Amino acid sequence: MAVSITELGPTLRSWRDQRTPEEFGLSTATGRRARGLRRQEVAQLAGVSLDYLVQLEQGRATAPSPQVLNALARALRLSESERAHVFRLAGQPVPGDRQVGDTLPHSVARMIGQLSGSPAAVYDVRWNPVQWNRLWTAVMGDPLDRPERERNMAWRYFTRLPVRVVRSNDEQRRYEEIIAADMRSTAGRYPGDARLARLIADLRAVSPRFDELWDTCRVAAYEQEDKILAHPDLGLLHLDCDILTTQQHDLRIVVYTAAPGSETAHALEKLAAS
Repeated sequence: MAVSITELGPTLRSWRDQRTPEEFGLSTATGRRARGLRRQEVAQLAGVSLDYLVQLEQGRATAPSPQVLNALARALRLSESERAHVFRLAGQPVPGDRQVGDTLPHSVARMIGQLSGSPAAVYDVRWNPVQWNRLWTAVMGDPLDRPERERNMAWRYFTRLPVRVVRSNDEQRRYEEIIAADMRSTAGRYPGDARLARLIADLRAVSPRFDELWDTCRVAAYEQEDKILAHPDLGLLHLDCDILTTQQHDLRIVVYTAAPGSETAHALEKLAAS
């Protein structure tokens, strides 16, 4: 199901529940039952009527103005990603918003190929690999050896397909949270993208963990991670993973690097020279 106005109310409720009165200098008198902020407190902070906020959260107010959305974003202290997400859920344009596109610019493809000393790949907004260099194949395996759906990064992880990344339980939890939040942010940017909506629906159907995380309504971007990879020939590789996003085409450029002089750096040099 694509993200739409029907999800605005649950999202606002979820974020209200996740805020604490202490963050806003509000009273926490004994007997307070609300987990987070009360509706009346948010209404006062935003300068909107309590009745209208109730209508928004219950899905009965379906055309909030940009002024109201900005007021709620300020009241809930939303991040820029969260604020933009609220505008998209409400069907309002976000300044600078882009249309979805699947074009891989020649310059980006050339850059990935010329990064011969680092494993590098380009992913689309749905986390499907669309381009990778030779060292990426040597370190991560060839995506073309897998069926198309199984190349998707989120699908591989949440359906427990084999991956080379080694994570502790805490690292797994954080990774799951950020990937689900990243995909929710993308769904807000591209509510009409049928392929993304289908992927999300399928993930919710097959992965209870993804379904649980999706319902938290968290919005964030996956931008960096320190990774340990279990290579079948080289053993454990310790790599920094950085994700850069192209502004015009909304592509994710994923680059792995190793600390200079480290065993992993020497291993990458050998792979690159082979």
